[in-house]
Amino acid sequence: MPDASPTLRTEAPPALSTRCIKNPAWDLVWILNPLWLVPLILLLAQGHEDARSSPVDSLFFVLAVPLWFGHRVSSAWLAYATPGYRPLLARQRLRFVVAPVLIAVACFAVMLAPESVLPMPLEERVLWLVVLDFLLVSHHYAAQHFGLLSLYRGRAGRAASPNARRLDRWFALIVGGGFVVVAQALTGSIAFQERWIDPWLGEFASDLLARTLHDGGIALVVILTGLVLGVELRSGRPSLPRIGYVLSLTAMVLVAFIARDPFLFIVLWSVQHWSAAMGLTSLAASGGDQAATTRGQRLLAPINRHGWAVLLVLATASVLLLPLLEVEAVSDDYVYADRIFGQAAWWLRSSPFVPVLLALGFATGFIHYLLDRAAFRFSSPDVRQAARGLLVAPAVSAAPPHAAQSSAGSPASLAAAVQPGTSSLHRTSRAP
Repeated sequence: MPDASPTLRTEAPPALSTRCIKNPAWDLVWILNPLWLVPLILLLAQGHEDARSSPVDSLFFVLAVPLWFGHRVSSAWLAYATPGYRPLLARQRLRFVVAPVLIAVACFAVMLAPESVLPMPLEERVLWLVVLDFLLVSHHYAAQHFGLLSLYRGRAGRAASPNARRLDRWFALIVGGGFVVVAQALTGSIAFQERWIDPWLGEFASDLLARTLHDGGIALVVILTGLVLGVELRSGRPSLPRIGYVLSLTAMVLVAFIARDPFLFIVLWSVQHWSAAMGLTSLAASGGDQAATTRGQRLLAPINRHGWAVLLVLATASVLLLPLLEVEAVSDDYVYADRIFGQAAWWLRSSPFVPVLLALGFATGFIHYLLDRAAFRFSSPDVRQAARGLLVAPAVSAAPPHAAQSSAGSPASLAAAVQPGTSSLHRTSRAP
């Protein structure tokens, strides 16, 4: 009998980890929501030629108003409004102070400089800033997926696995980044696509090429998903939440390829990104150091102690910023601010302040990408200390403390995660 025990252990199937970022209900609401959003949105869009005239639009309005611009300021809240990040702010002033100021100055200079200084019409300046934003935000979304896969891998006790980390990176970049760009190009939902995408394709932009990219893209997404799931199931301790996240990402990308209306993908892609950003921020803020050292920190302490309070503040900020930042983010056909602020929102969109609001929108978007990376750059011991509320599992973990600290797997990637600067809605609304 003593000799049989090792054999039994060897032949037994690997234990299935169910370790969530917080708990199953929380993860399903904030991180894994495509598992229920995909069928819900497809159901709501059924029977409608235009998804914008279906109940999907009302659902998106309800979710976008509290999440859209709240997520854009979420990493700024961590950096400047929580005591846990105060030491990090002091030690890394280049990342958290100097660089954001330079980005803001550059955006306002580009948008407000007279043509005698910058000989380019305002519309052309907007075009090239939108192109830059699209490239950055595409990587930003992919990096979020990499970071979340890494968090789940850490919860399963496999944070240090280099092969799993490498596979996560490529899956996120190829499926969550590259194939999304291809799908958007095929549906014509990239802003100013006729100005900078279509000329590249030139004579190759044929129906045959489009069908090949469409069918081949779907096939490759399915194959890569099967590969990742197969590796996960054969691992020493497969993670059920990781499997759910892989399926969530794949489902959203397949909707981008298959749905007849790109608006359905925009809803899924945006809501998942925004909710993940705000959810992670609430955990990092409420689980970090709460020792207030300044008067401002003491005033904010009752908020930072509770994740729900952080979410409420970010949601309120999102509502208030909506009429200001929508000017840069979407065209008149896609605005939501008018449903809340009425004529005041429309006046802003045609006021003399439009160039300033455009500069503000681009600046906050670009700064958001930077701060996300800086605030969640877990290769830095200072960042791991500041964000330990996110890194440490909510329950007693079987992994040693040093494993919990490195549970994000790829620190730099999660930075982009708790992140649309400018959302995917931005690109769709300006498409022809």
